[in-house]
Formats: sequence, C-alpha cells, structure tokens
Amino acid sequence: MNKITNHQLYRLIAAHFLEIIREPSVLFWGIVFPILMAWGLGIAFTQKGELTQRVAIIRTEPDIKLSAFLKDHTSHNGNLFKTQLKNKKLGNINLIFEEVSWPKAFTMLKKGDVNLILEEHLNNVEYHFDPTNADAKLLYQQISNTLKYGAEYYTNNEAEIKPLTVTGTRYIDFLIPGLLAMGIMMSCTWGISYTLIDRRSKKLLRRMVATPMKKSNFLFALMTARFTMNIVEGGLLYLFAWLYFGIHIQGSIPALIAVFIAGNIAFSGMSILISSHTANPEIGNGLINAIVTPMMVVSGVFFSYHNFPEWSQPVIQYLPLTMLADSMRSIFNEGAGFTSVVMDTLVLSGIGAVSFIAGLKIFKWY
Repeated sequence: MNKITNHQLYRLIAAHFLEIIREPSVLFWGIVFPILMAWGLGIAFTQKGELTQRVAIIRTEPDIKLSAFLKDHTSHNGNLFKTQLKNKKLGNINLIFEEVSWPKAFTMLKKGDVNLILEEHLNNVEYHFDPTNADAKLLYQQISNTLKYGAEYYTNNEAEIKPLTVTGTRYIDFLIPGLLAMGIMMSCTWGISYTLIDRRSKKLLRRMVATPMKKSNFLFALMTARFTMNIVEGGLLYLFAWLYFGIHIQGSIPALIAVFIAGNIAFSGMSILISSHTANPEIGNGLINAIVTPMMVVSGVFFSYHNFPEWSQPVIQYLPLTMLADSMRSIFNEGAGFTSVVMDTLVLSGIGAVSFIAGLKIFKWY
C-alpha cells in the first residue's frame, strides 16, 4: 500500500500526459491554432496593405471642389469613381465613390458597405456618418483634407507622419501576451473541467473509487499534466512570435514565470470548482462558457478594455484573465519586474487555492 501511495501521483501525471499527447486534436487546438491566430492577426494589423473604402455620393447640386476632384483624379465607370490616396508610410487607400440615391445610400450604410455618405451642395459638401464609428471619422478626415488641400495632400503629408515601429508599441506586441493569457484560461477550463465532467457522465470516475487512490492526487495529476502542456504551448507561441515578429521580453523573466504559474493555479483551481459536482455535459458547457466567454470579450485580449464604459473598468480590472493579461503585458512591453506584478500574482494564486480547496471539498466521483 505504501509503495502504491508513494508512486501514485507520478503514475497519474504520466497517464494524464500520455492521454493528452495521444489526441491529435489537442495538439492542433493547443499548439497550432494559437500560432495561426497570432500569425493571422499579426499580419492583419502590422502590414501596410492597401485599404479599400467605399463612399456613397448624393448628387443634388454638384459641388465645385468635389466635381473637380472626381474629374481630375478618378477613373470614371458608370456611377463609380475610383482613385487612390498614396502614402508610403501608412499604406495606400483605394477610394470608390458611388453615386446613388438616398434610399440606396441608407441601405448600403445599414449593410456596412459604406461608412460615409457625401451630399453635394453648390458651395459645400455635407458629410453624413456615425460619430461613434472610428473608421468613418478617419475616412471623413482623409477625404475632407484631400478636398481642402488638393489630391497631393495625402502624399505630401508623409513628412509629418512618424509611424511607431519600436518593440512594445505595435499591435502584435499588445496581442501576444493576451493570447498567452487566454491560452492558459482555455486550456485549463476545457482541458480540466470538461475532462472531469465527461468522465463523470460516462461513469469512468465511479470505477476509480474502488482503487487505493487519493482524490487530491488525482486532481493534482490532472492539473500538473495540463500545466506541462501549457508550458509547451506558451513556449512555442512565444518562439514563433520572437522569430516572425521580433517580439522580446523586456522585463523580468522570473517575474513572467511567477505570473505564468499563478495564472495556471488560478484557472486550474477554478476549473476544479466548476466541474466538481455536475455530471451533465450540457450543464458543464454552460458553466464553462459562463466563465470563459465574458472574460475573453472584456479582459483586453484583442483590444483594450478601456474602450468599455468607465464605470465597468474597475470590475474588469479584477477579473482573473485581465490581471493575468495585464501582468504579462507589463513584463513583455513595459520592462516590469517582480515588484510590479507581485500583487496580481498573489491574488491569482489565492483565487486558485481557494477554488481548489472548495472544489476538493464538494468533489464527487459520480
């Protein structure tokens, strides 16, 4: 009995780890998919590709400046007028002006085909757009300045533009720490919670009651196997980001390791608590999604949570995924050390410990 107890945790960890790596879908969704996501989003937001924007024109009383611009600087094909605003630093913008009626313009606006409507008058042009739409506001500024200063404005204004390309200021530098944090959350919640719920629903956990196995050893082994996979997945994602996008860790590596461990503890403990009692996969899916989806949306993985209303930000800042992503991002991009992230590390570890103890108390085999 003592021999079994001494080697029990090791055997369980090895069994769980072999179960993970023998499943091809785990390797794809855990390793390949995050790298593909980082590559796709990184390319989309870092390349200076040509952007195409469509603009609807309502022509009642043709404006002199707009008419001259369309005549001298666009190619005309029926009711379409095409031109290009050139800028080597920001990338070129292909503009397509389409002459339509008001009902057609509103239909295009509702479908998202256009963000801006120009209505011509004899001495001026009126711009109709949603002021909360950032793309529409930017397009308005570009077109209004072009009509005001001439078609050469966009090109001649390059000398005033200083694109930020320093490591830590790019979108990809913002994205990668967020993806690492989200990867930990998704791996733990689905890899631990769903595994336990699925085994309980199939009566597999019931068989383990008859074995001389401690409940804590079984759960620790599952958490350890998942933590090992998270190290592999996170390491490969960072290696890809370093080789392809030139991302560097500017802060303390020991601090990053501490935050990484704390994040695993937090979400592993939460996963044990979520899956400690239910045997219904549908209920389990609902519980997991209720935890994962809101944090994935609001915790600043793909965009800053400061875009949300000011009253909600104090709540968002204390979500586990937000604390993990912010801590990782400060180490990656701001050169933060351990003292800057020690509070988040302790809070995340505390959340994990309390959740694990609570989950262990109410855990049932069947």
